[in-house]
Amino acid sequence: MKLKKYLLGLSIKSLTAISAALILLIIFFIMSNIVSGGWRQITWEFLSTAPKEGMTEGGIFPAIFGTFLLVVIMSIFSVPIGTISAIYLTEYASSNSIVARFIRFSVNTLAGVPAIVFGLFGLGFFIQFVGKGMDNLFYGGVELRWGQPNILWASLTMALLTLPVVIVSVEEAIKAVPKELREASLALGATKWQTIRKVVLPNSLIGILTGGILAVSRGAGEVAPILFTGAAYFLPYLPSSLSDQFMELGYHIYIMSTQSPDVEATRGIQYATTLVLLLLTFTLNFSAIFLRYKLRTIKSKTG
Repeated sequence: MKLKKYLLGLSIKSLTAISAALILLIIFFIMSNIVSGGWRQITWEFLSTAPKEGMTEGGIFPAIFGTFLLVVIMSIFSVPIGTISAIYLTEYASSNSIVARFIRFSVNTLAGVPAIVFGLFGLGFFIQFVGKGMDNLFYGGVELRWGQPNILWASLTMALLTLPVVIVSVEEAIKAVPKELREASLALGATKWQTIRKVVLPNSLIGILTGGILAVSRGAGEVAPILFTGAAYFLPYLPSSLSDQFMELGYHIYIMSTQSPDVEATRGIQYATTLVLLLLTFTLNFSAIFLRYKLRTIKSKTG
């Protein structure tokens, strides 16, 4: 009996180790292929100039700027709304509340919706309904300004996509705050809101920031939601207003690899752009890890 348990445990450990090794090997193979194919192309000129006509030469600065602007506007909408929703679910709503159950159901549903569906929703709601409604209201339907793809509608669509990530992360961070801290604050005469603002939120700041950064890192790599809502194939200039279209790194890679008239001529640019996008995503994720570590260190020293 003991021998069977030992062999079973050994086999499970071996399978786990082999699976982990295979995953690391696949990741190493993919990363080495991207690095070897793109690192020669990455120069200061490539990172700081605009693409040229034909898309077979030039840089990707408009795509970098557009990606940065996209995630900033997206975060402005998704992080506050997600944080407020998480506060309501954990601090105000009762466990058997119909509203709370509906919100949780909606969050779980959004988390499972394919990204392309968000793009179609953004096209139908933000552009066709809201945007054209604004054009009819402010310009009499003569000028087409908001009823077309632009960076604002793409950012709002991406905010809807990343909202479940923010809500779940912040909710778990708030739940991790000890109940005794809330009770002590209320016992000292603080109101519910004062307790949340001065006790709960400071102690859950790590989780809030982590959720926001993870949402940003996901939004930086998504392409489907912006296909119909704002991304452009070729724009050698930067967007000057929220009603302008923009270039984005993920969409740029997709177009260069599938729609370019000469895919082979753009292969180096494809690899280099992919490497830049991966470095941006990894930097955001490592920033979340480092920030969480530093905040925990400061908290342990002061607390």
